[in-house]
Amino acid sequence: MIQIFSAFEHSVHLELAISSLEKNGIGKDAMYAVPLTLRRNDRRLFDSLHRSDGISLLSTGAALGTAFAVVGASVGFKLAWGPIYWGLIGTTLGFLLGFLIDLFYYKVVKKQRRLLRGKNPDVIFIVECEETKGDLVEEILWHHFALGTARIR
Repeated sequence: MIQIFSAFEHSVHLELAISSLEKNGIGKDAMYAVPLTLRRNDRRLFDSLHRSDGISLLSTGAALGTAFAVVGASVGFKLAWGPIYWGLIGTTLGFLLGFLIDLFYYKVVKKQRRLLRGKNPDVIFIVECEETKGDLVEEILWHHFALGTARIR
């Protein structure tokens, strides 16, 4: 006996796959459909000490802060407050600008890309069958638009 796992969107294609498997001799007791609970809240942008997701809102701010500090210190030789104050002002403005750019990018642009990408798996579908019918079952699942399959012996 083998188990074939597949991921589907919750649609009529899953129902068609089930009926097609039944027509090919796979009983209802050998099929399991498990609905997934999808993430409802957005990802957190600020990392904690114990959890990090690899997104950094500080890197662009640090780069722009450095660039603006150099420009501010250079121009500061000609201005009233001097190069140190203008370098610090440039650092602050560059860091805030970079932070806001990253925040906008991850909150707006990345979120729209995730929504446009579509096709999220909603159901894990498991079929238990004889090893000889494994290829047929996978063929039927792929024909009915499975998002992915895996076979376990």
